[in-house]
Amino acid sequence: MKILEDLLKHLTPSEEALREVIIGAHWTTVLTRGCGLASTLGDHHPHTGPSVRDAGKLTERGVAELMNLAHSEKLLEASIGMATINSLVEIDEERYSEVNAFDVLAQQGEGKDVAIIGHFPFVPKLKKIARNLWIIEQRPHPGDLEAERATDILPRCQVVGITSTSFINHTLESLLDLCRDAFVMLLGPTTPFTPLLFDYGIDALSGTQVVDENRVIRHVKEGATFQQIHHAGVRLLTMTK
Repeated sequence: MKILEDLLKHLTPSEEALREVIIGAHWTTVLTRGCGLASTLGDHHPHTGPSVRDAGKLTERGVAELMNLAHSEKLLEASIGMATINSLVEIDEERYSEVNAFDVLAQQGEGKDVAIIGHFPFVPKLKKIARNLWIIEQRPHPGDLEAERATDILPRCQVVGITSTSFINHTLESLLDLCRDAFVMLLGPTTPFTPLLFDYGIDALSGTQVVDENRVIRHVKEGATFQQIHHAGVRLLTMTK
């Protein structure tokens, strides 16, 4: 993805120490100068080969190699790559606010046609506000639409929220191409907090900043969901174009 290539070009990892790689049930954490989070996505057919090549030796590979794993077709490796990227991105404190993604989507989507790629906890509340709300998922919950429906749903929407796991499965650019004139928000802890993404038609970024590294690491190792980590060492942030 060009968006990913540009993101990697703007990072300078050469002098950074790779402290640790942690792959939890729900979240992957990489420690360099910061603590980066990304969703843990696994491969559906692990018997075709190792999900993570060089497992057990990742900290010997260096930061530059690990962040380039974001290109990998192996989902677990791509998760490591995105967590590494997020550990390196420096958040401009003058550009973000501690605003929940739901509040932005509710304001932008009131009375409009809205689509969300990914199933988020705020979906029931958003349904009461939007004129129409479609949830599109690769693994649909009851009432969700399958991923293939994005082609016909997204072009008709005025507001679109896209899970940042689309970086990991390399679907982000194809989804953005469908959004046309919509207000687009990238959602979730995998989101890199860099204004570079605004050059690709994204209007708002909603994600997390780790503020208590030790608490977050402990929760990741013990299989915490995002709802559990939310109150254990991270801040929810939003950056707008």
